Amino acid sequence: MELSENAVKVLEKRYLTKDEKGNVIETPEEMFRRVARAVAAAEEKYDNPQRAKELEDTFYNMMTGQEFLPNSPTLMNAGKELGQLSACFVLPVIDSMEGIFDAIKQAAIIHKSGGGTGFSFTRLRPSGSTVRSTGGVASGPISFMKVFNSATEAVKQGGVRRGANMGILRVDHPDILEFIQCKKDNREVTNFNISVAITEDFMRAVEKDEEYPLINPHNREIVEWLKARDVFELIIEMAWKNGEPGIIFIDRINRDNALLKIGEIESTNPCGEQPLLPYESCNLGSINLCKMLKKEGEKWFVDYEKLGYVVDMAVHFLDNVIDVNRYPLEAIEKATKGSRKIGLGVMGFADMLIRLGVPYNSEKAIAIAEEVMSFIQDRSKQKSRELAKSKGVFTYYPESTYSEEGIELRNATTTTIAPTGTISIISGTSSGIEPLFAVAFIRNVMDNDRLLEVHPLFEEMARERGIYTEALMEEICKKGSLKHIDGIPDDIKKLFVTAHDISPEWHVRMQAAFQKYTDNAVSKTVNFSNSATRDDVRKVYMLAYKMGCKGVTIYRDGSREEQVLNIGKVNQTVKDLSISPRVRPQITKGFTEKVRIGCGNLYITVNYDDKGICEIFTNLGRAGGCPSQSEATSRLISIALRSGMDVKAIIEQLKGIRCHSTIRQKANGNGKDIKVLSCPDAIGKALERVMKLENDFKKVEVVKEPINAAGDKKTICPECGSKVEHEGGCVVCRNCGYSKCG
Repeated sequence: MELSENAVKVLEKRYLTKDEKGNVIETPEEMFRRVARAVAAAEEKYDNPQRAKELEDTFYNMMTGQEFLPNSPTLMNAGKELGQLSACFVLPVIDSMEGIFDAIKQAAIIHKSGGGTGFSFTRLRPSGSTVRSTGGVASGPISFMKVFNSATEAVKQGGVRRGANMGILRVDHPDILEFIQCKKDNREVTNFNISVAITEDFMRAVEKDEEYPLINPHNREIVEWLKARDVFELIIEMAWKNGEPGIIFIDRINRDNALLKIGEIESTNPCGEQPLLPYESCNLGSINLCKMLKKEGEKWFVDYEKLGYVVDMAVHFLDNVIDVNRYPLEAIEKATKGSRKIGLGVMGFADMLIRLGVPYNSEKAIAIAEEVMSFIQDRSKQKSRELAKSKGVFTYYPESTYSEEGIELRNATTTTIAPTGTISIISGTSSGIEPLFAVAFIRNVMDNDRLLEVHPLFEEMARERGIYTEALMEEICKKGSLKHIDGIPDDIKKLFVTAHDISPEWHVRMQAAFQKYTDNAVSKTVNFSNSATRDDVRKVYMLAYKMGCKGVTIYRDGSREEQVLNIGKVNQTVKDLSISPRVRPQITKGFTEKVRIGCGNLYITVNYDDKGICEIFTNLGRAGGCPSQSEATSRLISIALRSGMDVKAIIEQLKGIRCHSTIRQKANGNGKDIKVLSCPDAIGKALERVMKLENDFKKVEVVKEPINAAGDKKTICPECGSKVEHEGGCVVCRNCGYSKCG
């Protein structure tokens, strides 16, 4: 196998079998053999053991040849005791306390097994509604989302895959305005991606500048009318600020729902590319397009004969997964086997275009996307028909649109364009249908060493053209793009464009080109520069709507609070980042509170300006105590506040600290008026009171952005300190394989 050093590292950390002490006891070849054998074994259920052996070798060669890889849970769990192979699940959230907490329990089981979950909270009655059975008042969908979020945080997946969720609310739900803003603070609902389910009626109202109704899902009554453009502008505002919410065009998704008689699709998986009915799961896999090329003379061409064969085998592989999968719930097994949905997609598209000599942002690239995906779509349906003849159609077939058309298929859907995250690292290729993230970058390795990594096709071309130097590669790392670097021919600059070199319109057009020939949906991030305006976001949303996309996710560079600046200087590890406090403002407003402690009276002053709480002063009365320690505590807190540290985090650290003199006074009966445990505890409680006053009067909006002094904005990986890429509403680190949604 031709595995890069980075691919081996990711496999060892996240995929290969380990013993009880955490030692790797499996090679990459053994992993692929384990997966191939387990998936091929499905043939034995159809009394075809000889075919099982043949397919085992075929599947093994396809994976070790980096031509096709299934989603991560299949690689991790096939042939093992857990045996849960699906990545995507959708669970219903019923409007009752029992239904809500059933969904939480089911999600925890799925997360423990390595899957991600999608939920629509649209069935839940809005906050403030009367609950007839108890006479109480409903708390609404967003409050329950936070309960789901906490449950997800509590479930760890063995350090391999952390739980991820999609939260969806229809645009006509009465709590839609609260939902759109529920991630205004990025420390809230951290384990969710959120998307608004937008209807065709809403979009028509936006275009005509009309009002539209909000409907109580409990009794279907109209409770209010809102101006559609105002709601649309709020979605744009929040997406511009931090990339969420995304939008999905729910009517468009159900227009293509082959099982509409079974039920309406309400939600998708965490990255938005897999719409599913309640309790359905889906198994995804991707073909490496860069391996589907052949060279004739000096030119490269798409090898459609090879691509067709790999499509056939990949469809067979994914269909077999449905039979050998061990499902976390009976309802999921029934629904999944009922529709037998699979999602075959692609990766390495950007690398393929480079080989073909075609710039990503060109009409020719759009034409190639349509041609390749049209071929994959048609061939996957052809293979599904072949499997239906030998193994039978899916159980729900009589209720499907295919039955009405007289088309017998094994699978209700066959194609999905998913983000490929770590499997593209293993395959050594570009991710999904995304453009390149970087042409060259620095990878952090052990002992704070730094390793220059250059895109192999760029290095190959640069050496052929005689322009390759270490100094040039270092310059590319610093600038992050070839755009403004002298000495590189224009044709190479056009070919090796990165995500931020490409205008947002080309991102949408490419997504639409693939969507045209994809059953399910397409995961794609539309990248904006930090200077992009709200109007830029609006244009992309309208373009995605008009071009037939089923949803759209945008990300404006540097818009998330956890962002740090790290291009311009070579990427550093987290611990090396330098964060300086902002200058103390000349004028502040504040509150002074007198608090009784064991040493006497403590006077606490909490000051704030238009950017939030910025300083603490303390002064002890004549009784004495330890003024130097109180002053030191106050100064450190003030520096932390002006450096962007979360006030809540500071409060959490201070509250509950005990002091022996204060405790002793209370124990002796002399401290009946003492309401605190110590000076730090008093300061923490004072901070908490001021923060609540701020929120109540909505005087300030605290924005925190820890940065270094380098000059550009990229998110860093919490595990290795490398830059991460935004993909389909999630982030993935191509250095160590870390990924997180929400």
